[in-house]
Amino acid sequence: MSLAPRIEKVAAIDIRLRPNAWDFAAGHAAEIDANWQKRVEANPRLYNGEVLLMRDIARDAAPGGARLQGTCFVAEYKAFQAWHDLGRPGGVSNLFALAALRAADGAYLLGEMAAWTANAGRVYCPGGTPDLNDLDGDGLDLEGSALRELAEETGLAAQDVAPSPGWSVVFDGALIACMKELRSPLPIADLIMRVAEFLAQEKNPEFARLVPVFGPADIDASMPAFMQAYLRRAFGTG
Repeated sequence: MSLAPRIEKVAAIDIRLRPNAWDFAAGHAAEIDANWQKRVEANPRLYNGEVLLMRDIARDAAPGGARLQGTCFVAEYKAFQAWHDLGRPGGVSNLFALAALRAADGAYLLGEMAAWTANAGRVYCPGGTPDLNDLDGDGLDLEGSALRELAEETGLAAQDVAPSPGWSVVFDGALIACMKELRSPLPIADLIMRVAEFLAQEKNPEFARLVPVFGPADIDASMPAFMQAYLRRAFGTG
């Protein structure tokens, strides 16, 4: 029986890149290739790049507020996808930043992932598994990752939002969603209009449609468990 996601507040996140020999990738090469072939046959637009996975994630009580610490390492996307599809076995975590975009009137703006993406049909805040573009030296810049994904998926730039301090970190098994709340000065109707204009100009937008969340009644099963848990907490019902 899986445990319900838990949420912890931290003031900062410090993840450092370290060399790592990933036992899963070395020991499941044939399964990884077979899984990838099946995935690409279903969705030829998938690309085997590189992503960052995590080890030794721990929360540390530090002066000025709790901090999340750990290490990350480089993995092939096809190995990451197989790890995910095979139930996320042993020892590593998929830690990622999501841009919790909140309008001036309190509603959140999420999106349904397009049919060509790996998570088609699922409803998320903008974000994704970090990659080498999210490193600053050997440190993982998660706020930068959230802002990069926000720009790529909605067209909104850093100057269009105001980040709230700290993070809400949702632990859901091997998934660790680091939620950075970004406040927009626009009400939700205007925010939807602006993002919709951006999506209409994109050749291959990542969002098939926009999903405003005004309160708990708008939370549904199309959203992953960590997303539901965060929104319930944000609206004071979780």
